[in-house]
Amino acid sequence: MDDIRGSLRCPIARTLDVLGDRWTLLIVRDAIAGSTRFTEFRESLGMPRDVLADRLDTLVAGGVLERRTVSREGQRARDEYFVTDVGRELMVVLGALGDWGARNRPWDEPPLVTFTDAAGTPVAPRFVSGSREVPLDEVLVAAG
Repeated sequence: MDDIRGSLRCPIARTLDVLGDRWTLLIVRDAIAGSTRFTEFRESLGMPRDVLADRLDTLVAGGVLERRTVSREGQRARDEYFVTDVGRELMVVLGALGDWGARNRPWDEPPLVTFTDAAGTPVAPRFVSGSREVPLDEVLVAAG
């Protein structure tokens, strides 16, 4: 019982209940980059249909994506997935993962996604206190 309560007290553990596998964050990445349709996610990620359907359901239940039935002229109605405000907040997480990967897991080809400001200048997440960037060696992590 203490292990369960302890994990529920941890916001990281609660986050992993929604986002805790490789596919889910890649779906969020694609959704933030503009994908909305099941077929777009499937083509981009090459994941099994049942796994994709399950992950999309989890993201909808977690408030990260919103499912809407969309009718386009001449086509049958289809479900599409749109990033919520809660989901948009994950850009910081994805940016941090991308930044870490670019520095520590380099690749010879350009990345599939980049994070920039409106002028096209690359941006990166950092710890900030007030207006001061806090170096990692000054950031403390406290177990509660």
